[in-house]
Amino acid sequence: MFDWLRQTQAIRRQGPQGRWDAWLLLAALGLACLGIVMVASSSIAVADGEHIGAFYYLKKHLMFLGFGSVLAAIAARTELKLLEKHAFLLMLLAFIALLLVFLPGIGMRINGARRWINLLVIGFQPVEAVKLVVVVYMASYLVRHRDGVERKLFGVVKPVGVAGLVLLLLLAQPDFGSAALIVSVSVGMIWLGGARMRNLVLLGAPLAPALAWAALTEDYRIKRLTSFLDPWKDPFNDGFQLTQALIAIGRGEWFGVGLGGSVQKLFYLPEAHTDFILAVIAEELGLAGIVLVLGLFALLVGRGLWLGLKGVELGQRFAGYVAFGLSLTLGLQALVSVGVNLGVLPTKGLTLPLISSGGSSVLMTCVMAGVLLRAGYEITRAEDTRRMAARVAAPTLAEEAGA
Repeated sequence: MFDWLRQTQAIRRQGPQGRWDAWLLLAALGLACLGIVMVASSSIAVADGEHIGAFYYLKKHLMFLGFGSVLAAIAARTELKLLEKHAFLLMLLAFIALLLVFLPGIGMRINGARRWINLLVIGFQPVEAVKLVVVVYMASYLVRHRDGVERKLFGVVKPVGVAGLVLLLLLAQPDFGSAALIVSVSVGMIWLGGARMRNLVLLGAPLAPALAWAALTEDYRIKRLTSFLDPWKDPFNDGFQLTQALIAIGRGEWFGVGLGGSVQKLFYLPEAHTDFILAVIAEELGLAGIVLVLGLFALLVGRGLWLGLKGVELGQRFAGYVAFGLSLTLGLQALVSVGVNLGVLPTKGLTLPLISSGGSSVLMTCVMAGVLLRAGYEITRAEDTRRMAARVAAPTLAEEAGA
């Protein structure tokens, strides 16, 4: 099944060889294929009602997914040392991109938020690229300052400070969901890099008031925080989105009403093909569909974390930390999206990776998958190097013992 994939790998006679991780690839392809089916099912009625063609959103999704697949292939063939070498420059460009959204004529204001850059053809949301750049920068920093991160409070100051600056820029847009996600991933990576929990708590404490202030100073955020606790209290206003999602999930029962049979997607459930696509999956495929989605994400994230551990053990720390960071990013974003659809978390503007329709999100999630595959490739290549060295050393040791 994977013969075609093996043919693309570097062919060697004597040197070490890496392997593309088949489980990572299967999980990513499974999620992407399920996403195509569910975007088609959930968006046809909406597109038809807007008189833009029944398959408008599906075609748009396929276009971004196709372009994203090309970018993923390029990322998978790019040596990680190139990203490590230019990590600081990438982080600087990320800050510039986050600032560009505030410039008139370049930044785009949609629904009161400045989160997009006008690229003439499309609007690009820079925070989607920033998620990847932060992971690369954090991994590079953890490799270069390993001893300081593990032993000193000052060694943790710089990465936490970078995460804090990203947090402030995102709150100014405002984008509370992405800000919380990036801070969580950054802290998780620093902890996995060996930092003491005490140091993280001391430095992370000032960020907590900033998040609390951002959550409680805007009326619409307060309504989101309170409405999810009891959406049925105001089911036709603040709680409308969540109540419709819960109705969809309840209708699905064990095995759903059948693909294409959702009623809630027919103008009842807002954002049915983006933020609330899991509710449509639950209605049409039932609990079995939710278990399938969770299983694929568990495979993707679990395999990525396992490769990260393996990379650190083999001395491929940058690849290992990148695998940690990307796995945390995809896993936490999926967890938040699932939690929002099930009503256990307040509504956030985070899509379900590789499944929800979207432009910037689909493109950059594909790139993340490509970089994660590359990390796995380089980690297995290092493993093969060690194995070959052990085979060469064994006869030499035997000869010395005989002598």
